[in-house]
Amino acid sequence: MALSLGSTLLSQPGIWALWPVAAGVGALVLAWLKARIVLSRYLGLAAAPSWQRGFEISLALFCLLLLGLYLLPHYPG
Repeated sequence: MALSLGSTLLSQPGIWALWPVAAGVGALVLAWLKARIVLSRYLGLAAAPSWQRGFEISLALFCLLLLGLYLLPHYPG
């Protein structure tokens, strides 16, 4: 419920206009949390902790890559 509420709040146009970086990071974090729930509960990885840990590490690394790619044009160094 809280993840859906967060997604709804982030979909407001004023949020993206005022704080595009914070909104993008927030959307990516919410997507990451939702993916963890889908993998754990709906696909049954909670019953296999070692597999779940492997998928969570892979998912976290992928989300960090996406975060880096999203932030790259916002902070030209």
